[in-house]
Amino acid sequence: MSEANRDPGPENISDILGRLFTARGWGRKTDRQRLEGAWAAAAGPAVAKDTRVLGARRGVLEVEVKGAVLLQELAQFHKRTLLGKLRKALPGVPLTDLKFRAGAW
Repeated sequence: MSEANRDPGPENISDILGRLFTARGWGRKTDRQRLEGAWAAAAGPAVAKDTRVLGARRGVLEVEVKGAVLLQELAQFHKRTLLGKLRKALPGVPLTDLKFRAGAW
């Protein structure tokens, strides 16, 4: 019997679950929930209620901010501290920067 025709045997359950999570988008939802939870903890309840995590791309966490005053305050005075807190809360996520966007909802 040649190597190409050999039955590889039972498939590893972690491989099956990995494909299922990817197909259903569950991994992305969990990642987003982790980002939102870490942001809420780092920012605190007063700031978190007026902000919304948009996502992370290429190491940059994008946060929508309700109001120009809060946006300027976060960008100019709290960015470094928030980034440090987020890095500690999300050790497996390579965050290099925070980007704040004006938004209204």
